[in-house]
Amino acid sequence: MLPDSKLLVTGGTGFLGAYLIRQLLAKGYAVRATRRANSPMDLVADIADQVEWVDADVTDVVALEDAMTDITEVLHCAAMVSFHPRDVARMMQVNVEGTANVANLALEMGVRKMIHVSSIASLGRAKDRPTLDEDSKWVQSRGNSNYAISKYQGEQEVWRAHHEGLAVAIVNPAIIFGSGFWNLGSAKFFTQVEGGLKFCPTGSTGFVDVRDVARFMVHLLEGPQNGERYILNSENATFRRLFDLIGASIDKKPPFIPVSPLLAEVAWRVEWLKEKILGAEPMVTKEAARSSVSKYFYTSDKSKTVFDFTYRSLETTIRETGAQFLEAKKAGFKAMVLEGF
Repeated sequence: MLPDSKLLVTGGTGFLGAYLIRQLLAKGYAVRATRRANSPMDLVADIADQVEWVDADVTDVVALEDAMTDITEVLHCAAMVSFHPRDVARMMQVNVEGTANVANLALEMGVRKMIHVSSIASLGRAKDRPTLDEDSKWVQSRGNSNYAISKYQGEQEVWRAHHEGLAVAIVNPAIIFGSGFWNLGSAKFFTQVEGGLKFCPTGSTGFVDVRDVARFMVHLLEGPQNGERYILNSENATFRRLFDLIGASIDKKPPFIPVSPLLAEVAWRVEWLKEKILGAEPMVTKEAARSSVSKYFYTSDKSKTVFDFTYRSLETTIRETGAQFLEAKKAGFKAMVLEGF
């Protein structure tokens, strides 16, 4: 444990933030966390009284400055994820401008270290480069979503602050899995399979347990690493394997109709048309459809060697999350958190 520390976790009520705070509290840290005024507290309800909460959006510099007063280290989790065109402006504001605000204030207020949560998406995707590691340089391509662009540009703000004297470390998690809100993020896959989802994308990507991401961040917080980035990835797998595991974990038939690149292109266009004509929320957007049939592989050797770090298997993560999903189903799909660090 770091001596004389006062930590700030941005996005403390979110999926990763909730798990990270639990691990920090278990180690005895004093934790302050930001939340937006309308943030649901479901994932932190049982530990809320152990945290100093500050209502602050990362795009609000004044509120953020109050949140960062007397802070020694910052763990920046707050971000927006969306693949819908209507959210691009707000996502850029949160993921780029918000990250710049955190980094600038960290420099100004003498923060000792900033741990930034980026994404594997920020590495940049191109068809001629299916395997990526920490040395992969950003490339412009139609395979990059607006979310990917926002996370890449946010990273650049962190590196700028590092060159100006701020100690930083960046994590680039794969798709993060674990219990949470069952209608949001990766946990929504369980709800969709429960509801009889029939279509399975043919792509592949990396997956990682939310508890492992939080655990690695604590290692970085306490370690000497500075100016480094780490891909956090337990396993590269196809979506077919993922959905087979989810189906088995909740005793439901997994999706069985393969979604080819051609079918994906048709699907997002149909959903786009339905939204325009009927105002219906699209089941899939252009960016999400194209991402789901892409095949990329992520090397996490660096993260495994720096702390002799081991990851939970994807099978373990899905099995434990599926068990909690079944519990949550009996309680009206109550938001839940996996146990263990």
